[in-house]
Amino acid sequence: MTSTALILIITLLTLGSYWVGMQRSIKVAGGVSQIKNMHSLPQQFGLLTAFCCGLPALFLLLLWGIVEPIIIQSLLVDSLDAQVQALSSADLSLYLNDIRIMADSTLSELSNDGVKQQAALYLQVLKDQASILKSGLILITALASVMFIASRFKLSFSARALSESVTKFLFLSCSVVAIFTTLGILMSVLFESLQFFKSVSSLDFLFGTTWSPQIAMRSDQVGSSGAFGAVPLFAGTMLISFIAMTIAAPVGLLTAIYLSQYASPTLRTIAKPMLEILAGIPTVVYGFFAALTVAPFIRDTGEALGLNVASESALAAGIVMGVMIIPFVSSLSDDALNAVPKALKEGSLAMGATESETIKKILLPAALPGIIGAMLLAVSRAIGETMIVVMAAGMAANLTANPLAAVTTVTVQIVTLLTGDQEFDSPKTLAAFALGLMLFVTTLLLNVIALKVVRKYREQYD
Repeated sequence: MTSTALILIITLLTLGSYWVGMQRSIKVAGGVSQIKNMHSLPQQFGLLTAFCCGLPALFLLLLWGIVEPIIIQSLLVDSLDAQVQALSSADLSLYLNDIRIMADSTLSELSNDGVKQQAALYLQVLKDQASILKSGLILITALASVMFIASRFKLSFSARALSESVTKFLFLSCSVVAIFTTLGILMSVLFESLQFFKSVSSLDFLFGTTWSPQIAMRSDQVGSSGAFGAVPLFAGTMLISFIAMTIAAPVGLLTAIYLSQYASPTLRTIAKPMLEILAGIPTVVYGFFAALTVAPFIRDTGEALGLNVASESALAAGIVMGVMIIPFVSSLSDDALNAVPKALKEGSLAMGATESETIKKILLPAALPGIIGAMLLAVSRAIGETMIVVMAAGMAANLTANPLAAVTTVTVQIVTLLTGDQEFDSPKTLAAFALGLMLFVTTLLLNVIALKVVRKYREQYD
């Protein structure tokens, strides 16, 4: 039985055990009319039973998924000839991979290697036996857990406290997983970045103005010494993000003000979902629109005015990116404005202030934490965008503040460096991790600044 089928069965058993727990608690109480004599409600007994059914089974399934491949590989290796077992780890890994491929397909019938055929058949037998054992053990664990907890039900049994403790543990586990995932990502990027900085000076990377990560295979090859100055990449990222926010911030904020304060309920019901459709359009579609429509229009307009405009420009990418992130600003700002207590607005109007004065002096300051959060999300979205920049701004690492020139961003270069067959011990590839680390630090600083602003004004209006 596959893991997916097991998860489905465990889910059904968990739902059934909820009903079983409720009925068992009612029976222990002596009927529905006697529920008031119990320490906890039947729903809490049912929830505790569902926890006892699903959690041990899922944990065992997770543990089995980790241990099973190790045990099966160990048994498979023990069944092979001593000559095969003496192979190096890399060669043995390739040999076992061939056996796995033969076991998962019909290639074993076409192979002339009798040893591998026998090993593939033995591997399939091991997998079948492991699947049967896994299914039986997990189902027995789930049913035994339900029977055990149901047998302990009595009038004084504190199902509410236990179910709340389990719920608290689940929430804590999710928080720990999120924290450790973040730490894992940070440590992996940091480790590879340190490997990069062993080959390239951190000062050259942080303050260098030339980006040309070309590492040759031979010392006499052209471009044998690369240049890893990241300043042009961050300059291009900031330039495009600034153009995007110049469009998205005012348009999104003014749209939110209109929809929340001026628009009729009918217009708001129609306009807001239509505006949020922009957030669901794939970025590659925006990239096509930028490359085929906006960039040629900007180039033709610039040439008509006598300006030198590149076929791929930061302005084209920034404009389309700004349109893309308008829904993030408008939707979150609209929610922040609607969350302001109506008493503040009504008090301002009662004192004789106009509606525009109320918006400027009361609503916007009170909703500032939410608006700052919306702007921060929009900036992070702009910094992390890749497809629009690739298709509309190009891949040239130019250090310029001219929006009509071609530039590139950090994310584009990360994709470029990690695309294709690369050696992960070369500075060219490791540079992608260094760029990712700097991007992480930049985003972290933006979050810290925004958090300080939010806390300052939230204390004022709470």
